[in-house]
Amino acid sequence: MNPTRRIAPLLAPSLLAADFANLQSETERLAGSAADWLHCDIMDGRFVPNISFGIPVLQAIHRHAQQPLDVHLMIEEPQHYLAACRDAGAANITVHYEACPHLHRVVQQIKALGCRAGVALNPHTPVSLLEDIIADLDLVCIMSVNPGFGGQSFIPNTLRKVAALKELIVDYNSSALIEIDGGVSLDNAAALVEAGADVLVAGSFVFNSPDPVATLADMRRQLNAQVAQEQEAQSSR
Repeated sequence: MNPTRRIAPLLAPSLLAADFANLQSETERLAGSAADWLHCDIMDGRFVPNISFGIPVLQAIHRHAQQPLDVHLMIEEPQHYLAACRDAGAANITVHYEACPHLHRVVQQIKALGCRAGVALNPHTPVSLLEDIIADLDLVCIMSVNPGFGGQSFIPNTLRKVAALKELIVDYNSSALIEIDGGVSLDNAAALVEAGADVLVAGSFVFNSPDPVATLADMRRQLNAQVAQEQEAQSSR
């Protein structure tokens, strides 16, 4: 078991899949839900082939959110927008390895702003590339779909990457949490947590359901039961 993992994994519904015409009500109805963080994807149409929302919308979400904002920058040159994200309410700021030629500097900038620093890896990027920086990270986001659009199918190789990242974190005594973003549902949540995931980002699965709050509650019940089973199995050894 990953010693850095919480007793229960965190749930971070992705507002990319919410109703953009009603972001206030979407945010407010999650206030009393099983959501631990609210995941916010900012896209620029350059790093990924899509544009989502920017700093003013992030600021508006923050005014109505009860949970910390987990901000995922799918953009080129993210270093220019870190302070603006913090000022707009970001608790976590995650940048892409592929967008940062000076990654260590960017991570230190995020930390200096008082935010958790995360790095995201695209599906083709191996976790071994984080070896020299893993001890400095608070969060690693494994993309389990190609970034840019919601509603994509989960890439099965993600499970192998999560297990490899878990080993890297343990080997370097890092406190980084492992976050999974893309195609997360009740069909794969248990396997992801078993592999070492600490944070599950779920977008379409949550917001396309008849009742997003109930869907999050179902995920929480399943994951709590899984953790309880793991603890019982360990105590009986």
